[in-house]
Amino acid sequence: MPELSLSNSSVVTPEAASLFSAVTKYFKPEDLTLLKNAYFFSQGAHSGQFRKTGEPYISHPVAVAGILCELHLDAITLAAALLHDVVEDTTISKEEISERFGVSVAELVDGVSKLEKIEFQTQADVQAENFRKMLLAMAQDVRVILIKLADRLHNMRTLEVMRPEKQRRIARETLEIYAPIAHRLGLNSIYQELLELGFRYFYPNRYRVLVKATKAARGNRREVVGKILDAIKHRFEDAGLDAIVNGREKHLYSIYKKMVEKQLSFSEVLDIYGFRVLVRDIPSCYLALGVLHSLYKPIPGKFKDYIAIPKLNGYQSLHNTLLGPYGLPIEIQIRTYEMHRIAEMGVASHWLYKNNGTEVNELHLKTNQWLKNLLETLSDSSDSIEFLEHLKIDLFPGEVYVFTPQGKILELSRGSTAVDFAYAIHTDVGNCCVAAKINGENAPLRTKLKNGDRVEIVTAPYANPNPAWLSYVATARARSSIRYFLRTIQYDESVKLGERLLNQALLSFGINPETINETQWEKLVRDSGAKSKKALLADITLGKQLSAVIAKRLAVPGESISEITSTTSNPVVILGTEGMTVQFARCCYPIPGDMIVGLIKKDQGLVIHTHDCTAVMKIQRNSENVLDVTWGKDITRTFEIGITMTVVNQRGVLARVAAEIAKDDSNIDDVTMESDKDYTTMHFILQARNRRHLAQIMRGLRHIQEVVKLGRAKN
Repeated sequence: MPELSLSNSSVVTPEAASLFSAVTKYFKPEDLTLLKNAYFFSQGAHSGQFRKTGEPYISHPVAVAGILCELHLDAITLAAALLHDVVEDTTISKEEISERFGVSVAELVDGVSKLEKIEFQTQADVQAENFRKMLLAMAQDVRVILIKLADRLHNMRTLEVMRPEKQRRIARETLEIYAPIAHRLGLNSIYQELLELGFRYFYPNRYRVLVKATKAARGNRREVVGKILDAIKHRFEDAGLDAIVNGREKHLYSIYKKMVEKQLSFSEVLDIYGFRVLVRDIPSCYLALGVLHSLYKPIPGKFKDYIAIPKLNGYQSLHNTLLGPYGLPIEIQIRTYEMHRIAEMGVASHWLYKNNGTEVNELHLKTNQWLKNLLETLSDSSDSIEFLEHLKIDLFPGEVYVFTPQGKILELSRGSTAVDFAYAIHTDVGNCCVAAKINGENAPLRTKLKNGDRVEIVTAPYANPNPAWLSYVATARARSSIRYFLRTIQYDESVKLGERLLNQALLSFGINPETINETQWEKLVRDSGAKSKKALLADITLGKQLSAVIAKRLAVPGESISEITSTTSNPVVILGTEGMTVQFARCCYPIPGDMIVGLIKKDQGLVIHTHDCTAVMKIQRNSENVLDVTWGKDITRTFEIGITMTVVNQRGVLARVAAEIAKDDSNIDDVTMESDKDYTTMHFILQARNRRHLAQIMRGLRHIQEVVKLGRAKN
């Protein structure tokens, strides 16, 4: 690319000169020309603009490009970094960037730029939509997020000039979103610095206390670290193993998190010493591990082999904790030089190789798969805020490794359940799962998985996701897939029930639903931000909108909302055919004939409880989330019902109980038992049509001689 014509006022700052010098180590001459052109163009575009630090604005894009230069990223990425604020903060358009620097640079700049000034309801909407756009662009080209992370890192380095409340907001966003993304992409150096800076500004007092305490303890630690380093180096020399050994300084945020999560004092955390061993190849890693075990005894259960089973971000290393001198725990990391480079630079470590046409490595394949899943989650999410929620879940630290029946290893978030596992295999498997086997044993779907579990999912062709799963799934993929199903497959049911709930609320305020005209509906839909009338009604069913609030906003023209008062409520009629939009609580198992109330729960819809259920008693009866409901007539379907009985321990009693239940035209869905020497307590989940049918079943059971006590289950 030829040099652009420059004004006489164009100057190369010392920081820019340093950047140009650094890139010459791996740039071609034409790459350097592109970078200089981008610099002078950005400098001219930002002329007269200053940062809050008082520096000319061009200092910021130069610093961002410098951070990316340390990762040895290509000329297009560094040029985009120099131009990344031009479209957002000046009159320069994306088209002009494309014309001068090419489509690739323009697309990267556009991906990093915030949204144009459109009106959103809240600041949260703006932020969520910005993240959505950024991550959508990132899925097309991962360099977008590399520029964004470098941009955030430099902003965090200069955050002291901001107001305290803005410092906390930006720091929180950094800790919750940007740092975990850096970790997910394996950018360890950026990840650690973002954590430290986020901690400094989000918890300023705690940060200052820990800084002071760490400095005070550093002198004593240096002596202990020196002794351990000498012992390890001498042992490696005796074994003829060529290795570099370094002591690892603990990061303040790491110390703080360990103190909080494990309830440890500062001295207990600081008494754990960390060392890193770098060797030539993989066999040397395991040889080094054996040498260290001959010096210090390993602590059982602390060994992790991330070489055989790498993390999703490509990280590989052997981790172990040894019992060192004076009984001090020593954390050891053993890896090759190549593994160390990937650990520090992550997905950026192979960018140049990828551009040179070399075969895409496993790290890039894993990153691409993660981005593909991210796109799937994005398409399943109904709005940007929901997507941001899913993203935070997906970036939650910690992982658990489990096996499929075929021996394939899956990495899931810590706390994941069998349902999360099912969705990790495929969305269709998750949607149709009905049961699970963990290590060959039947287990509830909500069972949390542990490292090494072998999981098998049982599916049924006509099964559907249960909204209750949303209360315990741990992965973004599972949560977004369940919500997507509830929104789409059950959409018509949700709309119909939402209309019934709204009509009930309107009648309770003395408003005839038929008097609401299309003009009122159009205004309400527009003001609420919903996509349509049907979408608004579906949101009522899913608990995202309250029917009473919508009813008030639909008040007939000329009548003040404050003047509208509730009249006698017309209860919502429950027919049992509403599908998944109506759930029957498993804490009290309501059946026709019971007095019932309805609770609106977000993302679960309408949940029916008995009127005396403890879950209902905790909630104000006049709450807008509590609805009057009643059973419809001529309900023929069966419902789950829990009963508990105590029986004398005798041979064959369970068979007699089961036969009596079957005789009364009921099925047993589940049974659990607790026994002592003389008695057994049985907990059954049965099928019953109504209270009369249940009474018939219980009369038959009371005729069994061994039954001592019998009643409905209550949580």
